[in-house]
Amino acid sequence: MRFESHNLKFHASHPTKATKDPYRTLGVGKGASNSEIKKAYYAMAKKYHPDTNKEASAKERFSDAQSAYELLQDPQKKEAWDQYGAAAFDGGGGFGQGAGGGNPFSGAGGPGGFPGGFGGGFGADINFEDIFGAFTGGGRRGRARQGGMAEEILVGEDIEVQTNISFMDAAKGVEKDIHTQPLTKCGTCDGNGMKKGSSRQTCKSCGGSGTRVHVMQQGFQMASTCSTCSGSGTVTPRGSECGTCSGHGVVRSRKTVHIDIPGGVEDGMRLKVAREGDDAPTGLSSSASARSQRGDLYVLIRVAADTRFSRNGSDILYTASIPLTTAMLGGEVTIPTLDGEVKVKVGTGTGTGDRVTLGGRGMRRLNARRGQSGDLRVEFKVAMPKYLSSDERTILELLADEMGDKTAKRIMNINQYKDTPSNKAEDHKDEGWLKSAWHRITHQHDNLDPEKEKEDEKTKAKDTKGPEPKDVEREEEPKKASGSA
Repeated sequence: MRFESHNLKFHASHPTKATKDPYRTLGVGKGASNSEIKKAYYAMAKKYHPDTNKEASAKERFSDAQSAYELLQDPQKKEAWDQYGAAAFDGGGGFGQGAGGGNPFSGAGGPGGFPGGFGGGFGADINFEDIFGAFTGGGRRGRARQGGMAEEILVGEDIEVQTNISFMDAAKGVEKDIHTQPLTKCGTCDGNGMKKGSSRQTCKSCGGSGTRVHVMQQGFQMASTCSTCSGSGTVTPRGSECGTCSGHGVVRSRKTVHIDIPGGVEDGMRLKVAREGDDAPTGLSSSASARSQRGDLYVLIRVAADTRFSRNGSDILYTASIPLTTAMLGGEVTIPTLDGEVKVKVGTGTGTGDRVTLGGRGMRRLNARRGQSGDLRVEFKVAMPKYLSSDERTILELLADEMGDKTAKRIMNINQYKDTPSNKAEDHKDEGWLKSAWHRITHQHDNLDPEKEKEDEKTKAKDTKGPEPKDVEREEEPKKASGSA
């Protein structure tokens, strides 16, 4: 926070300059109410104030708005304009006492016209510090009305900090400790900015009024904030400032604020924590008893990107890579969610870009009833192989032929698998698995010679029976003859 005083400088138009139509200047109709006129003036004053608008014409537009508002806020001037127009204010208008040359309202308090000059510049109840306080630094001011009296309240500056959270923390919510260094009330002087036993003195430059009146040519009077006391009407004697806070009434301190970040927050959102900002610099206040109020703490939330999910509001998107065979044949894949993994079916013929939606598995919706959540949208991406083995390419070329694909490139000699079908079992003996798979696909194994199969079965049966009985007896006879001897 900066402890500075900014004086707003104003000027009046020369009395001999033609008076502009105040209604047209403020952009309101002739029947506009006082509140509409005031609202239009505030808007122009903010837009064209020289401190914030550096355009060449801004200064003149700002001055015109001041003059127009000053005229319309005074009932007598407004009535005069409505009745006589610019002639009532321009020199030589030719009516009333001023007819014949001079200002028709002269003699009412000076050559400028009405008592005290031409309205005193800012006789209307306008607080320009309320309008432009956001551009001048220092503590803000608010007003509370009690019993018909307006009470000024000093408001401290807001503090903004940044905190980083993960994607999952944004989905589920997280509690964090935020470390800040706010301005807090000085414990030595209790916020008044003075040493013990010291007191403020009345400003000699403005006599304690806080403003200084400047008399311009033709009797115009302009009031501005006193530069000595910055409008407070009092000054702190040299050497009477509190040594701890240097007369500001606040000191810098360390503080930890515990916050609860709800689930569903998005990157760039700001979380407001009321009354955790700076204390107002009460030591610079015009009144030692002025009420003060702390500013607010704003936490800027930055959410880290996730390697798996992307986000669109409360919906999240996951891209699932699936093999070519799964895309063609269909199947089931495992998909991660915010609450764990789930199985998702893949339809036959799924292509890249096809989507399925898992309802209620997205981010929480902020301020939604009953904890409603967005959806998880799964987008499939078919993983196309960049390199193929000879067997894989052969299978795909055979498949292309089977499906009648005339545009697919062929480089494998697949005619070896398309030889003349043989019905002999011996021709299919010891064939490779790829050739055997092709023969099964083309049903060549269904046309094998049955006679040959029977011979093969007899051969297998004969091998399992063992030697004939006669041969066994011939072998046993010599054993008996040897035993009798």
